[in-house]
Amino acid sequence: MKKLNIIITTFITAGLLSSCNKQLNVKNPNNPTPQSASTEKGIISLAQGSIYTDGFTSNGVKYYDGVMGAFFAGVNGFHSIMGDEVDDEAANEYMNQIGCPYSVTLEDGTVIINNQAPQKQPDLIRQVNQNSYSYNNPLYYEWAYMYNLNNSANYILSLVDNITFGGDADTKKNTLKAWAYWWKGYAYSRIGSMYYAGIINNTPAATNNKYVTKEDIITEANANFDKAATILGGLSNNSTYSTLLGQLIPSIFQVGKGLPPTPDMWVRNINTYKARNILANTTVASMSAAQWSQVLTLTNNGIKADDDVFTARSNANSDFISFTSGTVASKAVGDPASLAAYIIQERLVEDFKTGDLRFKNNFQALDAPYTYPDRGIALGTRWMLLDGGNGISGTAIFGSRSIGDYELFMACSYEENELMKAEAKIYTGDITGGLSLIDEVRTYQGAGLAPVAGTTQDAATAKEELRKERRIGLMFRGLAFYDARRWEVITNGRKNAWFVDNSGKFHPSVTINYDYLDYWDVPDNELAYNAPSSDSAPVKNPK
Repeated sequence: MKKLNIIITTFITAGLLSSCNKQLNVKNPNNPTPQSASTEKGIISLAQGSIYTDGFTSNGVKYYDGVMGAFFAGVNGFHSIMGDEVDDEAANEYMNQIGCPYSVTLEDGTVIINNQAPQKQPDLIRQVNQNSYSYNNPLYYEWAYMYNLNNSANYILSLVDNITFGGDADTKKNTLKAWAYWWKGYAYSRIGSMYYAGIINNTPAATNNKYVTKEDIITEANANFDKAATILGGLSNNSTYSTLLGQLIPSIFQVGKGLPPTPDMWVRNINTYKARNILANTTVASMSAAQWSQVLTLTNNGIKADDDVFTARSNANSDFISFTSGTVASKAVGDPASLAAYIIQERLVEDFKTGDLRFKNNFQALDAPYTYPDRGIALGTRWMLLDGGNGISGTAIFGSRSIGDYELFMACSYEENELMKAEAKIYTGDITGGLSLIDEVRTYQGAGLAPVAGTTQDAATAKEELRKERRIGLMFRGLAFYDARRWEVITNGRKNAWFVDNSGKFHPSVTINYDYLDYWDVPDNELAYNAPSSDSAPVKNPK
């Protein structure tokens, strides 16, 4: 992109992840993209390599810090930190401060104020969101990755109709177009769900300086999803389709839930993501009856238990993600005093119900509380995440550092679909129906908990069951901050929370005042080179 050259570099990758024994083959980014993908084989390589490499790996951004990690370790790490799943004591990209609450009120009324300056997260964001901070600006990364992803999809769409395909050319072209529109929908969804404004750009290697509202960005995301769904609705699950999609999705990902989805499955993935876009960007208090109805309609036609979805896995070469540090989960595994980069938070453990086998299978108490008092309010912990679980058959494993073992959900999942459906039912008066879906998710993950459906008709009790299950059943899937925002935890705080103070003392019932910014300002790494036009929407959150 002309004005986005501080951020965007286009990588053409031939045969990305086609073999577990080959490293990424990243070509010179200055090579003309059309010439590199002028054949059927070339555009398939482009459509796989540029999407995965530019959109999610360290090759895709100008700056990279191995401490923070690439997209699914670093960007999703910010979400997990601000969603109070994990914390980090590393100062890189201000990871130790971006999730530091403003204050904690103890049981006796004592108020502990963040001892790092700035004390409030919004003030920190305004201080560090400067182009001169370069890679240390935490706001830079998700913006950069997702506009790289969008640019890659734009290239695919600009080239596909000019390629000569053998065999069933229409099916091949339309599969590639659906692929590109899906990832454009994904990219715009992430931008619109995190930043106060964004740019709509559907031309490769170009940009504009008209910033639009986050709502407009989500509308554009859904429009691209709809284009993909329309194309998929006209495709058959024939050998041409399945073979091509199998070439687009790296072979090492095609395990478990990561097999190439049929056209119908893919449409259901889209419906689930569109439901997420509604929930993630609307506070529960402001959800309308029409929106709850939309969520129900979409999730009733969303991902099913036996559907394939978009996942990723590690390999021995760490081609896409590192098996030791490529995800939030892998970085959270182990004793925080020696192994873990991310530190399990007390509030996450607190949300497990007594007797949940998922807790027994994944967490272990430390010999002594772990604290780091030089990092603001010490969000210490008494817990560690086990590597590969604790051997309970049929129960979900939340973290692993074994090669290819951890299944990373890149987008949506069956559990998310059912819990969004459950939430819509509970908030529209079908308490039993909503609780039944929560029971189904717990059974699906082997929680071993007694059913809750039929035990209550109290809405507040049902909503608390839903809140807890989203925290546990969707752990490390990049949703914790969205939930904390829409439930207004980041603004109203959390009461009766577990807390380990600087001395290592455990407090069972404190009030945490997070005081986080709900949507991030547009990164100054962008604005410094692409000043807003006179008719742009505001690029800074007024909060």
